Amino acid sequence: MLNDDTRSFIQALPVLRCGSHSLDLSQPQVMGILNVTPDSFSDGGRFNERDQALRHAEQMLRDGAAMIDVGGESTRPGAAPVSEQQELDRVLPVLECLVKELGALVSLDTSTPAVMREGARLGAGLINDVRSLRRDGALEAAAETGLPVCLMHMQGEPGHMQTLADYDDVVTAVTAFLTERIQACERAGIARHQLILDPGFGFAKTLAHNLSLLNHLEALQSFQLPILAGMSRKRMLGEVTGRETAERLPAGLAAHLLALSKGATILRVHDVREMADAVALASAVWQAS
Repeated sequence: MLNDDTRSFIQALPVLRCGSHSLDLSQPQVMGILNVTPDSFSDGGRFNERDQALRHAEQMLRDGAAMIDVGGESTRPGAAPVSEQQELDRVLPVLECLVKELGALVSLDTSTPAVMREGARLGAGLINDVRSLRRDGALEAAAETGLPVCLMHMQGEPGHMQTLADYDDVVTAVTAFLTERIQACERAGIARHQLILDPGFGFAKTLAHNLSLLNHLEALQSFQLPILAGMSRKRMLGEVTGRETAERLPAGLAAHLLALSKGATILRVHDVREMADAVALASAVWQAS
């Protein structure tokens, strides 16, 4: 159930201009995950061929995804970085097909300036950066594209981030980090109204940190910016339920519906059809109450 403050927060969110697309954030939106990598934790190697990726994206759009989040670098715990050229070679052909053949709103899951620039040139509508534009040149590249940006909280790099999961108060730490990154974006010429915030579930966080963040997610409403939540199939769900990666859908649906009730409006998931159905029912109930 939405309380009055959360209902007011969500209803006040804007229609975000994402390249040639518009995204209404005053209602929940599902972001479908498309990993074009050989080593992602959940579906690595399944969609790193262009035709496979295109068919999977097409199905996610039919199932209710408002946008497709394409990533060419795994950011799972312990993942090794990839070269700029590897990422370009993985992402750009798929992106071009999604835009030209499906007319999809494509989110670029990248921290690499060249991918941001080339992806924007090919029609991407959003930059989704787990490093919050902290790579050299990323702030400038994102500003040049004119696209909205999702800023995520993470400490360190995926290869060693779990060794940095140490906070006196994780909610305060995430809030302080996002405050600093918003200010950095504004200094670089990225307008505040083009920003989306992601608390970074699973990134440099223990189970206790993740649960505390979810329990207090409404704290991010103070920024008056859209909130993205991504917990699909993540370890935190397995640690609570004892389920393996492929068996975490029920827990993922519950976690994302909790996030919605606390102000999230973009849900980044693998299982689009199930999540879209759950969102439709929750929205119908909230509108009727």
